[in-house]
Amino acid sequence: MSEAAERPLTLLFVDDEAGILSSLRRLFRPHGYRILTAESGAEGLEVLGREEVDLVVSDMRMPNMDGAKFLRQVRAGWPSVVRLLLTGYADMASTIDAINQGEIYRYISKPWDDDEIIHTIKESLERKRLERENARLGELTRRQNEELKELNAGLEQKVAARTAEVQQTLAFLEQAHKELKRGFMATVRVFSGLIELRHGKLAGHSRRVAELARGLAQRLGLDDAAAQDVLMAALLHDIGKIGLPDAVLDRPFNSMSAEVRAEVMKHPVAGQMVILGVSQLKGAALLIRHHHENFDGSGYPDRLAGLAIPLGARILTVTNDYDALQMGLLVNRPLKPAEALTFILDNSGKRYDPQVAHVFAAMLAESLKDEIVEVPMRPGSARPGMVLTRDLMHKDGYLLLAKGHHLDAGVIDQLTKLEAAERQTLTFYVRQEVK
Repeated sequence: MSEAAERPLTLLFVDDEAGILSSLRRLFRPHGYRILTAESGAEGLEVLGREEVDLVVSDMRMPNMDGAKFLRQVRAGWPSVVRLLLTGYADMASTIDAINQGEIYRYISKPWDDDEIIHTIKESLERKRLERENARLGELTRRQNEELKELNAGLEQKVAARTAEVQQTLAFLEQAHKELKRGFMATVRVFSGLIELRHGKLAGHSRRVAELARGLAQRLGLDDAAAQDVLMAALLHDIGKIGLPDAVLDRPFNSMSAEVRAEVMKHPVAGQMVILGVSQLKGAALLIRHHHENFDGSGYPDRLAGLAIPLGARILTVTNDYDALQMGLLVNRPLKPAEALTFILDNSGKRYDPQVAHVFAAMLAESLKDEIVEVPMRPGSARPGMVLTRDLMHKDGYLLLAKGHHLDAGVIDQLTKLEAAERQTLTFYVRQEVK
């Protein structure tokens, strides 16, 4: 437990009127604060020199040293102390000077409203707590980086076994992010390779997901900054799994027990926290947190739904699952590329954003010609000239279109209307060539 958590928060009130100090002491003592008072700026500085204070409330008009001068000296000597100004007259020039020179958080007018001043001080202290927490997380991230470096130094044999794969990852990152500093790039490379180095089955997964995600982000019109966040999130999306046992990393999610699933489902938040302290990765950290949210709200960790899920996370969900399906990490057997794409399209509107899934299918139809003989398609992604490789049957069992049929704009429009009218996913298969 930290020292701040063990002791009560300390307030220092500075005012040359003893009655006001007495009133403030009575007002705040029931709230559990430790109360200190001073009747002048000089006395207030003396108190700060010997006591640990969290927040100072100073009167503006005091003899010898007014509130502006006092708070300026507080800022210089104790910058972490929250500073508030209590002013009882309409001298805005002096108040503005106090704001500028003392960097006060808020000023409060005399006579004050009890509820307002209590709320203001609580809000000010909460702001200070958040700043301390951010600093703690930053230090935690720094320590974790050092631990990861030490871990990497001890994995030389495994690194040697995966040298070629890591080099490909590094080369890809260097091409995509030339503008990033060398030290930052080195950190990202280490993070990206850590999980893959722990288990051979994951080798290349992050790189393949990153390549697919980058292409899909470009297809969907993301600007350069947003596309970069998607790329970084794709490379680092599994960093939160670093603490999971090896036996868990290669098991299909659907085959895990409820207890093991619960542990695995913590990795998006863990991954976000690991990189949150790196300012260049804040956008990517948010996408990592949400890359297992489902479009229908059934995902985790926050059960976001629809457009509440960041677009970059929706892209990452599709590309990550497409590769994981082929590796056998999502369902109980590895799927072929066409089967994996069929899974994506069949779950459009449930697990996946329909627009993202359709654009992804169209992208694969053009880019994977050498890898698959046929590709699954939905009416929204089809284009005139595509040729059916299988009979298209209605759900009631009768033939809609025969194998070998050449799609035209009219047929695609009819299929689109049929899918909407019957509220069922309509998936058909076409040849890899796009005429």
